[in-house]
Amino acid sequence: MKTLNFNHLRYFWAVAHAGNLTKAAERLNLSQSALSVQIQKLEHQMGHQLFERVGKRLVLTEAGQIALDYADTVFHAGNELMSTLVGMPVASRQVLRVGALTTLSRNFQLEFLHPLVGRTDVELIVRSGTIRDLLAQLEAHAIDVVLSNRAAPRDAHAPFRNHLLNEQPVSLVGRPRPGRPPFRFPDDLRVEPILLPSLDSDIRIGFDRLLELDGIRPIILAEVDDMAMLRLLARERDALTLVPPIVVRDELESGILVEHCRIPRLAERFYAITLNRRFPNQLLGDLLPRFRQPDD
Repeated sequence: MKTLNFNHLRYFWAVAHAGNLTKAAERLNLSQSALSVQIQKLEHQMGHQLFERVGKRLVLTEAGQIALDYADTVFHAGNELMSTLVGMPVASRQVLRVGALTTLSRNFQLEFLHPLVGRTDVELIVRSGTIRDLLAQLEAHAIDVVLSNRAAPRDAHAPFRNHLLNEQPVSLVGRPRPGRPPFRFPDDLRVEPILLPSLDSDIRIGFDRLLELDGIRPIILAEVDDMAMLRLLARERDALTLVPPIVVRDELESGILVEHCRIPRLAERFYAITLNRRFPNQLLGDLLPRFRQPDD
């Protein structure tokens, strides 16, 4: 069994956090060539390339990201040892980096992460962004999973895996309307004002198609690409709002909002998108088996 050279690992650790050889060499008081040789020795020992050069930057490979996670743990453990000996213990943690679409329901995100929330041995890092930015971070191994309501494109250059987590109905919700007749879909949308997701939303596209078939042009009060904002507007405005019920679950349970109509033949899908990796984050094993198999 090979023995890890911790000097080489520390040099790698410094370069990975600095992002280039020049800064790391200055901090370590070494020449760039000497530092480069140490990194090459570690790569040879591990049998994997740890960095790729992109322009003037060094970018971690998948193996490099795994090595960095372990290096962080190793050197953090050293700090823990010193802290423990002076009476200030610090607990070690596993890390899961999650990217979530900016417009995605916060309730859904919490439901997915629930098994890890509150675990003292786990650190959750949640980043929001556009689907393009998040998939780029996933390919760069900067995050472990992307939560989205849209499947990622799959091809030979981007071997994403789309794990279908859930499929939610879509409804028109609004404030209670005592004394008024039941809502009739789609006819009442000729006169009822409505709050809608933006045109970038798959459920909006499907909803517009249904109304076009019936020759209805709705009275649109607002188009919102953020589900959290749409939820707030649904509470504040006397109008119908098109959302998956999970987005306004708390309001429906409390009676602040009610479901006036479930839209036929319309649903929103929720995905966890991962990358085919040789070294997947083990914490995902606590999350994905609770849901369906990859939507391949």
